[in-house]
Amino acid sequence: MIVRRSAAALAASAVLCVGAAPAALADTAPPASPSAPPVIPSGLYGTADPTYDGVWRQSFALLAQDTVGVRPAAQAVDWLTGQQCADGSFPSFRADTAKACDASTYIDSNATAAAVQALAALGGHDETVKKAVGWLKSVQNEDGGWSSNPGGAMDSGTDANSTGIVISALAAAGEKPAEVRSKAGKSAYEGLLPFRLGCSAEPAADRGAFAFQPVNGKLVANADATAAATLAGLGKGSAVVPSTSDTPAAALVCPAADAADPVAAAQGAAGYLAEALKKDGHLTALTPGSDQPTPDTGNTADAVIALAAAGHKQSAAGALEWLKTHSAQWSKGSPAALGTLVLAAHATGTDPKSFGGTDLVAALNATGPAPQGADTSATTVDGEKDRPSGGQSVWWIIGAGAAAGVGIGILLSGRRKKSRR
Repeated sequence: MIVRRSAAALAASAVLCVGAAPAALADTAPPASPSAPPVIPSGLYGTADPTYDGVWRQSFALLAQDTVGVRPAAQAVDWLTGQQCADGSFPSFRADTAKACDASTYIDSNATAAAVQALAALGGHDETVKKAVGWLKSVQNEDGGWSSNPGGAMDSGTDANSTGIVISALAAAGEKPAEVRSKAGKSAYEGLLPFRLGCSAEPAADRGAFAFQPVNGKLVANADATAAATLAGLGKGSAVVPSTSDTPAAALVCPAADAADPVAAAQGAAGYLAEALKKDGHLTALTPGSDQPTPDTGNTADAVIALAAAGHKQSAAGALEWLKTHSAQWSKGSPAALGTLVLAAHATGTDPKSFGGTDLVAALNATGPAPQGADTSATTVDGEKDRPSGGQSVWWIIGAGAAAGVGIGILLSGRRKKSRR
């Protein structure tokens, strides 16, 4: 969920996926880079250009630290709260917080939802969280869901990723998503569940999955959307408390599972993720210009968190072991990626300080201002200069999602985030 869920990338991918052919996308030139990248604020985690993921990666870094008992630096928390606009929303990033948000500010429902989760977990920021939740409610679409850039130039309508992330944020803030309704009377879950591939979906292996948005009128299984929908259906956020029960995930039960029950939908989605992980021990995604899938580390981490949240740690065990031996390069120097791995470890009852030979907590701490009273030494972290925190260009991420026809494919595997890594 990291760079993959960065608002700009999500919105662009949603638009591209509807009408662009993979071959054409492979030859599309990336948008022009800014003449000068923004200066990295001292309170921000990571050294990569934060334009598309500053708030997202900061939120996941703080949430992960809090989850494992690390007290974040006050400077880092202040940076995040300082990003909030007067109306309660959060942008992907704004370099000059002395300037009020205006029509040119890229407002991001995903970033806002991530900030809500982090600040609600940290405590002591009730007014900031309340304003953010109020804004999220105010931009709920008539169908009950959310877009990534509500009312903005890249608003492509409701998508399952944004809707799932917002529902998780509402739950983290103490709201009841089933009671959060649009002006048309549709609940948040009524906005999410239409993206589920139900008992009539073909191939049958895709049943239970969620799509990002319809592609040419058809729902296409998307692992990122499915992981987000699993957490949302369960009414949980990314900071998952390890379950005391552990059962294997099961495939969607038909036809009874077609009822509009978010928990049943979440369990069906977990079943899809478990089956998808069995083939290679991890998830995969297509990249532009390629007909062969490559490992999708970001979505694999998201799937582990989702399965653990649904009470299926053993179904996530193989993917967790794969992450221990294959995530070091992907997460190197990336606060959102490291934060996501910390959350995956925590959700499964795994020690994040001994994760495939890496102390994830120390590595995360080393990407930003030193936490209060913590030893920030790390053994396997170095910089991320001149690259997004996922180690990939944002345009590549957008292209990957569009070419695959499934939205982002990764904290955008560098999901979720989408920073993602």
